[in-house]
Amino acid sequence: MYLNKAFIIGNLTRDPELKALPSGTKVCSFGVATSRYFKDKEGSKQEATEFHNIVAFAKLGELAGQYLKKGQQVLIEGRIQTRSWETNGEKKYRTEIVADSVQFGPKTGGATGAKTASPATENSKGGEVGSETTTASSDKIDYPSEEINPDDIPF
Repeated sequence: MYLNKAFIIGNLTRDPELKALPSGTKVCSFGVATSRYFKDKEGSKQEATEFHNIVAFAKLGELAGQYLKKGQQVLIEGRIQTRSWETNGEKKYRTEIVADSVQFGPKTGGATGAKTASPATENSKGGEVGSETTTASSDKIDYPSEEINPDDIPF
């Protein structure tokens, strides 16, 4: 059995770049930084930051390019891929995470809530991908005005 799965939660290091492949498929690339904190041999707190290259294709890439901004927190779920190419006779390599799902964190401007985008969450209304959750969602709940009798509950 094989498994190639990556989960990254971090902040965008740059604004996403949205391009189109010759086939017409949209591709969005951006960077995410993750940090870990640890204590060294002397007991002082240290920080190590890793930088990850992220690529999202098609509708997911379009949404990432539209909604993500530098500094914003994001959760990426995807697979690790290394590709190679040759430039001026020199072989070059790049390891990146190909996103299967992207969850948008709060914007740096202090907005609350989260947007989730995944190719599997496409709904039938206009082909829009994603859902939005806000902390004020309880304002929209319409509770019944009648009282509930505990004897009427079937369990």
